Amino acid sequence: MDKDEVKDSIIGVARQIFCKFGFRKTTMDEIAQAVRKGKSSIYYYFSSKEDIFQAVVEKEAALLNSALMKAISEADDPREKLKSYVLVRMRTISELANFYNAIKSEYLSHLEFIDQIRMKYDKNEIQVVEDILRKGVENNEFCIEDTSLAAIAIVTALKGMEIPMFWEKDAEEGIEQRLDSLINFLFYGIIKR
Repeated sequence: MDKDEVKDSIIGVARQIFCKFGFRKTTMDEIAQAVRKGKSSIYYYFSSKEDIFQAVVEKEAALLNSALMKAISEADDPREKLKSYVLVRMRTISELANFYNAIKSEYLSHLEFIDQIRMKYDKNEIQVVEDILRKGVENNEFCIEDTSLAAIAIVTALKGMEIPMFWEKDAEEGIEQRLDSLINFLFYGIIKR
């Protein structure tokens, strides 16, 4: 295995361990044991547990971004792009426990890279949604005066739905229905027509 393959292997295994035990309870010994390498070998590739966690979170962020870009590119019009974005975002983020914990958990705020990842993720997400909305306005599909403000509102609404959707007992069965309701609200508003 070359150096990049070993690093990817460590990241893959560490991802599972962090997901299972969380950042605080995971040790370098556990990661080394799971990868079947000595702890000193792990330190050859990563300087610390924080360094590994950062690589894991960045990997999951890349997976999320890739899934979102694929969903958007496969949709034909802005309405479908926005719907695909919402559905894929909510499903994928629930599968990326380390990334989700990194952007939501206050006890990880002491890690310097967390704030950078949060800001980058928020900025990127708002920009992607704004691009979809702007295209919808250009195509005369959406009637939005301020696409930037609308993008912030949509992203904020999605973030507000994350915890109830992922942590409630019956959330799995209701996710699709809740997302459809949110999408209908986004498209049709609350005014009776």
